[in-house]
Amino acid sequence: MTSTAQTGNAPPAHQGLVVRNVGKTYYTNNVLRGIDLDVRPGEAVALLGENGAGKSTLSSVIAGLTPPDPGGSMWWQGQPYSPQAPADALHAGIGLIHQEMRLLPELTIAENVFVGRLLMKNGRIDMETMVERSQRQLERLGLNVSATRKVGTLRVAAQQQVEIAKALTLNARLLILDEPTAALGEEETDRLFEQVLRLKSEGMSFIYVSHRLAEIARIADRIVVLRDGSQVAQHATAQVPTGQLVRDMVGRSVDRLFPQIPAPAGSEIALSIRNLTAPDGSFKNISFEVKAGEVFGLAGIVGAGRTELVRAIAGVDPIAGGEVVIRGKTVHLQSPLDAIREHLVLVPDDRKALGVVLPHSIADNIAYSNFDKVAPGGWINPARAAAFATELIRRLGVKGRPSQAAGSLSGGNQQKVVIAKWVARNPKIIILDEPTRGIDVGARAAIYEVIAELAREGMAVIVVSSDLDEVLGLSHRVMVLARGETRGILPQAEATGPRVMELAVS
Repeated sequence: MTSTAQTGNAPPAHQGLVVRNVGKTYYTNNVLRGIDLDVRPGEAVALLGENGAGKSTLSSVIAGLTPPDPGGSMWWQGQPYSPQAPADALHAGIGLIHQEMRLLPELTIAENVFVGRLLMKNGRIDMETMVERSQRQLERLGLNVSATRKVGTLRVAAQQQVEIAKALTLNARLLILDEPTAALGEEETDRLFEQVLRLKSEGMSFIYVSHRLAEIARIADRIVVLRDGSQVAQHATAQVPTGQLVRDMVGRSVDRLFPQIPAPAGSEIALSIRNLTAPDGSFKNISFEVKAGEVFGLAGIVGAGRTELVRAIAGVDPIAGGEVVIRGKTVHLQSPLDAIREHLVLVPDDRKALGVVLPHSIADNIAYSNFDKVAPGGWINPARAAAFATELIRRLGVKGRPSQAAGSLSGGNQQKVVIAKWVARNPKIIILDEPTRGIDVGARAAIYEVIAELAREGMAVIVVSSDLDEVLGLSHRVMVLARGETRGILPQAEATGPRVMELAVS
């Protein structure tokens, strides 16, 4: 559990990345303290910790986005390393692949790969060479698409590979992957891991940041754990029990990650979906029912039609055929507002883009979905909005004040705010699409308890997740989709990982 000592200006013990005694302070807030990290050529080091532990700050320091405090040292490939900007890190061969894609959707793959450093020939952009070099890296990653294709037409997993290809054209030798599988399903995660293993065999190094602890043993060689800005554990192997990693990360044992949720007490059918079909064929002839007080899981690999289905159910997207029946009444939902009026709400999969207005306060975010409650006369009463938010903050366990900007909260608390604003509508049916994407293990347990409490109160809850353990741990029944069609609905006793995956790839 220890690493080779490396202090002062002594020469590094290997040709990879060496970080010693690195810290970072913002004003009076010490977010990193005395961090030591080694990443040797051809290995992947997992960097774990709760949101706010310092993972992103450390990644930013290494990638040249953030200058460290004086006193620490870094070496890269045997030489002192102190990037003043991301361009310095990229020039040295270190790239950061962000969780949120930073590509330009209207440009081609080749243009994205070379944006900011377009190749020129005889005074003109050398598109032919840019396409050829981009295509070479795409083939190296196993992505069978043309480099002339627009990025906006690609799925998330393919866009992520474009980000990696961009780094590879700069001859990157160390990649920092920040939550690379957050938006990926099981099959696409497997493909990403195959690429990482292939690049490792070529001598490339990785810092792998993830909240999905089950992935760590598959991809990492060693583990470093941060908590509250300090390095609290190092493991010389990635074969570490999940319980130990959780204790390292949160400083306590999370004995039961998934809460006990009693079976629905009655037989009331809150939601019935009958032969629902999308205009674009993303899902076809989907039928299921959800009882009041039931947690109903939707599983399937990315592209199975899960998000498209729940968006249609919630009135976001149109349907070509079929019926939505809420508490025995056939409804025709032309918009999310229609669904809200029928006591059905959707917590979307991208909280930052679709769930919260980050610069605005918690109270304002909650008010935006509840004007009839906080501004019945047409004018918002700030005191009334604050009091309304305070009660929801207490109920959902949000760690924040009504006046606090949503963007200053952790991912888990932002998600609680999104759930809070819809719970305030007193819905009968709540759909949660990827409820814990990008959220650490401690905050996940809190979100799961919120979901359990909603079911205990009698709400029908639909959970869509790419995390199979999450679906299985929360749901009374699980419906498996594949290529837009239902492959089966499994009761809790039959819903196992192998069985769900067998149906998902059928």
